Order: sequence, then C-alpha cells, then structure tokens
Amino acid sequence: MTPTTAHAGLDAVILDYNGVIGLQPTTDQWLRLARTALWPEDDLPAFQHAFWTARTAYDAGHLSDLAYWATVLDHHPGARRLRELRDADTDMWTSIDDHVIDVLHQAYESGLPLVLLSNAPRHLSDVLDRRPWRRLMTHAFYSARLQVCKPDPAAYQHAMNATGAADPDRVLFVDDRDENCHAARHLGVRTLHYTGHPTDLAAALQPPN
Repeated sequence: MTPTTAHAGLDAVILDYNGVIGLQPTTDQWLRLARTALWPEDDLPAFQHAFWTARTAYDAGHLSDLAYWATVLDHHPGARRLRELRDADTDMWTSIDDHVIDVLHQAYESGLPLVLLSNAPRHLSDVLDRRPWRRLMTHAFYSARLQVCKPDPAAYQHAMNATGAADPDRVLFVDDRDENCHAARHLGVRTLHYTGHPTDLAAALQPPN
C-alpha cells in the first residue's frame, strides 16, 4: 500500500478492472486465442506483441473489431473467425478475483461509492456491464465509450466528476499499472498501486474508527 492511502476518510473510490477486479489471462487462455487466430503456438510472444501493438486504439474505440483483428493478423479474418476471435478475446478478460469482490461488497455495504474506470473495447464493456458484481458500482466508464484511455487525464476526469467529490484528495484510485496511478496523482487523487493482494485493498478502504 502506498503512503498516500494510509490515512482514512474517503468520499469515493475509482477502480480499474483488469488486474484488480479481473484476473490476468493465463497462458492457456492466450494459447486458445492464438489457436483461434491460426497463429503458430510455438510463437506466442510474437502473437502477444501483435495483439498489444494495436490495442490502445482498439480500447479507445478508434478501431472496430474487424479493423483491430485485421491489424493483428495482417489480413481479413472473415466474419466467422472474427466472431470467434472477439469471443475468445472477451472470455480471456472475464475471470474475476473473488477475494477482491468480497472487499468491494464490504465497501458497498458501508455506503462508500465505487466507480469503475477501465481500458476496454466496446464488446468487453457490454459483457462486463452484465456481470453480477457490476451492481456494486455507482458508475462504470470504459475507454471505448469515452474514446480515451488511461493515463489520459480526460479519462480520470469523467470518473472524478461522477463521484461528486469536491476534494480529489478524498478520492482513492486503484490500478495495477504504476503509470496510471502516477497520472491520477497529478490530479490530486490518492492512489493504491495494486499488486495482487486483496488485504492491501481492504486496508485502504477501511472506514475510520
């Protein structure tokens, strides 16, 4: 836990999805996606490089499903394979950390407003909005709908406005990427660089005695 989250007194929490609520994909999930793409299984690093190279534009809603996968594969995948790729990609990001959900349930029951701020393409955003844990969030903002990705300050501003908090120092931002936390700190927000330990999150959200 960073020192900026050591004191209590929060008006709201802004949470990243992947790497906090959502679990990182396993190697088997990556291999399944690579197989769906007809990519050689012994060249997974090259597939991942191609996957990430165009991802920011896809997450920001600047590329359609077709444009993204055509960029990754360097050819048109065809309608059927495109659906299979999109579905396998989406499935890869929907496993959640139940321990984190338990912590968020406690925060929700205490009345602490929770806002989601995630870099995610449009189809994944729609899927996440239908998950049971989504009801814990007063608002959910996804990069594809905002047309901007973290760490752009505009992304944070949407979430901060939704909290209704007058003082950014009474808002906690939680993300697994240090660069995203760094950008939030520039806006005066408290941060927790989440490293996979739900007890750190629970401590940061603990209400004052």
